[in-house]
Amino acid sequence: MSVVLVDYGAGNLPSVEGALRRLGVPSRRCSTPEPLADADAVILPGVGHFSPFAAALDRRGLRQPLLDAIAREVPFLGICLGLQALWEGSEEAPMARGLGVLPGRIAALPAGVKLPHMGWNRLRQLSGRTSRLLEGVAPDAYVYFAHSFAGSADGAVAVCDYGTTFTAVFERGALFGVQFHPEKSGAVGSVVLRNFLETAR
Repeated sequence: MSVVLVDYGAGNLPSVEGALRRLGVPSRRCSTPEPLADADAVILPGVGHFSPFAAALDRRGLRQPLLDAIAREVPFLGICLGLQALWEGSEEAPMARGLGVLPGRIAALPAGVKLPHMGWNRLRQLSGRTSRLLEGVAPDAYVYFAHSFAGSADGAVAVCDYGTTFTAVFERGALFGVQFHPEKSGAVGSVVLRNFLETAR
């Protein structure tokens, strides 16, 4: 299985690589479009500011190949900023374009809470919605967050409450995203990553 990690020049690639390695799954970094053409699964990790993130995708020619992979229904997992990239844009960088797969924009978390939202917080799985990513995960499991912006999507299968309610886990067909960092979320994060990889087998 060819698991491609999108390398846009920043992000948490070594931690994600290590988490996959512990699951016995090799991965390869992708900083040019070519590896996306035959990937069995694509992971877009993300940390930092939305503007340089979006600019790097364009500078490296990765935007359209990512959209093509999503259109082919290659299993795709966006992590943190990688999930936020699926929207049209973000309040963090009003002039920067997201991938536009989801309508609307990412919004800042409320000023009344400590920012960034950093550390362990509880997922709240939405009743009546099945989830492939969260199979075997307790509905109120704790996972690790590090962000100041978040979105709300119809495809949410789990949310988190921190000043407001935001999408913590998104699923639509072969398209997946998590606002938290599974590579830093211990046993729960390992289950989430394993479940994602199962969708590509």
